[in-house]
Amino acid sequence: MSEKKGPSVWAGFKAFLMRGNVIDLAVAVVIGAAFTNIVNSVVKGVINPLVGAIGTKNLDSYSSCLKGPCEVAADGTVTEGVMILWGSVLGATLSFVITAAVVYFLMVLPMSKYLARVEAQRKAREGTVEVIEVTELEVLKEIRDALVAQRGAGHSER
Repeated sequence: MSEKKGPSVWAGFKAFLMRGNVIDLAVAVVIGAAFTNIVNSVVKGVINPLVGAIGTKNLDSYSSCLKGPCEVAADGTVTEGVMILWGSVLGATLSFVITAAVVYFLMVLPMSKYLARVEAQRKAREGTVEVIEVTELEVLKEIRDALVAQRGAGHSER
């Protein structure tokens, strides 16, 4: 006696993978990983030298002593006091803002403009189809009215 079971785990996994959202997410992860290198290069090659013109090239070195006296060991660990490492937060924030700006200006904005253009073309085509349909309808009504008028004229002559 073999009982028929529901879909197998493999079939469910295959159905999950074939959903469009999973594929889109996978593409986004791959692009994001590749994009990280670009952002890191911009931060390292442009932002850090600009900050370096004011102070140090390494934002991680900016900190403040909250509760002193603060002593830092040679390996960078705080041995005494409470340090606020606001430079690393600033660096991470700059990386985020740069990433968001590049994604917006290089991907989101062009894609939204493209989609708006495609939508406008689609609406223009639909508008043309409606005008043609209305015109055809009007012509058919005129033909009908002419046929009715001819029949009416033919019946009155008898």
